[in-house]
Amino acid sequence: MLNEKEKLSILSEMIAFAKVNNEVKQTEYDFLFSVAQNLEVNKKTFDSLFFHEVEHVIPKSQSERIVQFHRLVLLMNVDNQQELIEIKRLHDVGLAMGLPPGAIQQVLSIMHRYPDKIVPPEVLIDIFKAYYN
Repeated sequence: MLNEKEKLSILSEMIAFAKVNNEVKQTEYDFLFSVAQNLEVNKKTFDSLFFHEVEHVIPKSQSERIVQFHRLVLLMNVDNQQELIEIKRLHDVGLAMGLPPGAIQQVLSIMHRYPDKIVPPEVLIDIFKAYYN
């Protein structure tokens, strides 16, 4: 179970990722807010994260890091547009979380095979499992 600090860090990182191209589209905002609701963060607190950064906390477990990486992949693709700056940022965030570079690259490569570039969770898990065995 995530504590409040971890939840706000997750959302703050996602908001920073959405802002990488200097614009947060409505589809991105809606996706981010749905993640906030899932994490049980209220709208006022969520909206404040667009203006106030919080301490960045890297998820403790490998599974939490993979889930966060998956959230970022979904966020990148929610508007059906990918920019090179987003792909590079996603790659860098994955590396900063300690995820295997090969797994990150494989996810970025195969997402184009799926509708709306949404990599199914079981496929993503299998990719990372292969790098940890």
